[in-house]
Amino acid sequence: MKRADPSEIPITELHGYLVGAVGPRPIAFASTIDADGKPNLSPFSFFNVFGANPPMAIFSPARRGRDNTTKHTYHNVKAVPEVVINVVTYAMVQQVSVASGEFAEGVDEFAKSGFTPIASEKVRPFRVKESPVQFECVVKQVIETGSGGGAGNLVLCEIVLAHINEDVLDAHGKIDQRKIDLVGRMGGSFYCRAHGDALFELTQPNKDYGVGVDALPASARLSTILTGNDLGRLGSVLTVPDETSVNEYKLTELADLFIQLQDSPEELRKALHAQAQKLLAQGQYEDAWKTL
Repeated sequence: MKRADPSEIPITELHGYLVGAVGPRPIAFASTIDADGKPNLSPFSFFNVFGANPPMAIFSPARRGRDNTTKHTYHNVKAVPEVVINVVTYAMVQQVSVASGEFAEGVDEFAKSGFTPIASEKVRPFRVKESPVQFECVVKQVIETGSGGGAGNLVLCEIVLAHINEDVLDAHGKIDQRKIDLVGRMGGSFYCRAHGDALFELTQPNKDYGVGVDALPASARLSTILTGNDLGRLGSVLTVPDETSVNEYKLTELADLFIQLQDSPEELRKALHAQAQKLLAQGQYEDAWKTL
């Protein structure tokens, strides 16, 4: 594997590896004001939420790697420690890109990008009307991680009020991931859209957890046919089928395969693994276990 030692390579090269590998990253479309009350609007993909009690978000208007200058958003939250974080959807991403331009201090990015500013209730910066979720935040702390180009400036924000467009809610009042149509930042000029076939559901083992991949036969763990995701699906089952049910399955569902390939053990193994993979794709995890 290629080694990338931060102490040996240029900051720009390291930055490329970081943003290329860590993604998709959510985008904080941050609205701030300066000491004179002039608005600023800029997107940041070094961003996430970090707790719900209290509800905390962190984003980083990092120092520019090319010349070590700092961004207007960083100066604004130091002068007026309030911010509105607006989420970014596919319907607004082109305008968000316009707002990311490095305009001169005092230029109104709301006007430049065509977004509609609306008054907040608990903080002074404006919200972006076109964003379906807007978080009014109070800045609790700004942590400078360094003084050189590319260093982060972590803006720790407590969310004091959220505004959620009912159009993105489901029948239970929760945000519908298929309706909100969020956009994430990738490396370089790439973005991704959380929409359609890009979305998938995966049950989380919060209380009931699986037997684990280590419970599988060695031949399955070392299979050249089964993928890592296949092994993960197998490891997620709660119990391993007993010997009786396995033998019954072999005699009823796999008998023809065993007879056909009885003189070719390696071909039989591959055929069984391929059959198990097919069953996994159909959601028949127990039958896949029995096959293996």
